[in-house]
Amino acid sequence: MNWYWIDRFTLFESGKRAKAIKTITRAEGHLRDHFRFHPVAPASLIIEGLAQTAGLMFNEATNFEKKIVLGKIPELRFYQTEIVPGDVLEYTAIAEYVKEEGSMAEVSVRRGEELVAEGVLVFAHLGSQFKSKQQFADGDLQDLVRAYGMYDVGVDANGEPLKDPALNV
Repeated sequence: MNWYWIDRFTLFESGKRAKAIKTITRAEGHLRDHFRFHPVAPASLIIEGLAQTAGLMFNEATNFEKKIVLGKIPELRFYQTEIVPGDVLEYTAIAEYVKEEGSMAEVSVRRGEELVAEGVLVFAHLGSQFKSKQQFADGDLQDLVRAYGMYDVGVDANGEPLKDPALNV
C-alpha cells in the first residue's frame, strides 16, 4: 500500500463498524502536484481512505484470512471536495454484510460536522485462484493495523478488547 489514507482508528467494532481519522498535511507529495499554489486533496484519495477504513474492518472480521479488494462503488456522493492541508477527515464504515464471497459497507466522511461524502462500497473476497498472490509482505498488514491503533480501540462482537495475535505467541 503506497497511500496511507488513514492515520488511526478512533473506533473499531469487529465486523460492525469502524471510524478512522486522517489529517491532511502539506507534506504529502501528491498535494504539490494537485494543485501547486492551492493544494487540494483529490476525491480519489478520499475514496481510498474510505476503502482502507472499511477494508481493514472486513480483513479483521475474516481473521485476515481473505484477500479483500474494493470491488465496486455502487453509490457515492460528494458534497464538498475541496479538502485542504490542515483539514481533519473522519471516515466511518458500517458493515451491511460480510459473506464468503464479499462484503459491503455504508460509508461516510466528515470534516468536523460537515458531511463531505457518503455512499456504499462493495468488496470482493478473492477466491482460491489468488491464494499464491501476495497483497502485503509478511507481517505488513498486521503491522499496519497495529500502527493504526486497531488493537488500542477495537472490541470484538462481545464488547471485549481485540487481542493482538502477535501477543498470543
